[in-house]
Amino acid sequence: MHHDNRMPPGPDATTAPGGNGRSTRTGSVLSESAVGAPCWVSLTARDLSTAQRFYGAVMGWQFRPAKLGEQFSVATAHGDPVAGVGAIASSLQIAVAWTPYFAVLSADETVSRVRERGGTTAVGPIPFPNGRAALLSDRDGAVFGIWEGEILTSWRSELHSAPAWLRLRTRDAFDAAIFYGEVLDWACGRPECCEVRYQQEEVVVYSAGRPTARLSSGAVEADPDPAVRPHWQVHFTVADVEACVRATAENGGHVVDQDLSAQPPLATLRDPDGAQFRVVAGDPGQPRV
Repeated sequence: MHHDNRMPPGPDATTAPGGNGRSTRTGSVLSESAVGAPCWVSLTARDLSTAQRFYGAVMGWQFRPAKLGEQFSVATAHGDPVAGVGAIASSLQIAVAWTPYFAVLSADETVSRVRERGGTTAVGPIPFPNGRAALLSDRDGAVFGIWEGEILTSWRSELHSAPAWLRLRTRDAFDAAIFYGEVLDWACGRPECCEVRYQQEEVVVYSAGRPTARLSSGAVEADPDPAVRPHWQVHFTVADVEACVRATAENGGHVVDQDLSAQPPLATLRDPDGAQFRVVAGDPGQPRV
């Protein structure tokens, strides 16, 4: 099976920088070491060059080609991979969006679980150089990806080294927790799997004792605004939220909302294609969840 141009590069070890003699912190482990934990985020964009210019200006990222073709690239910060970016054909009716990926033991088994529990499969599982991936949606329509194979140690959320963290905005956080728990082996009791707790009216997912994602109720399935419907919201920790806000406005993006007086300061932004993401102040190596 060929790589599908609807999926940006997955979180395999081939995204690690190399060939230039420069040492990095990048290494890899198998997805079975962090079952159910977030392990990557990818952006689907209409135009790769536009996306690279925007995120380079706003986030300070650099880009290099991925091994999947000229329409794919890997964003890096301080030499470490941050995210995958892939251009999608204009003829495809696929939303421009940020998508999180979760580590799984078996892509085939996880896809079967999703279907059995009312979710849907958009793409896959399909093979990549160091693993297999699928693009799915839960029963409320929130899109997410799964990954079976090698994952980057520089991105592992439970080690607080990941450059991003996640929040699911959904209709019912408890119902969503049951769905994802059954699909991703959350709260299964095995040491490599995620734990689930209820804190401050949210469901919080822990991996290796550290929070990796939050699930919040209140999204409206039928709302015409996709930002209000159930979706996974990707947060990036940045050193200067105000600078990101300025750069967004100056480079063709849109500032959805901002609260620079909050602790920590944060802002919701959209890139020129409409993909929404959040930036939160803090040490980029210590994401807040």
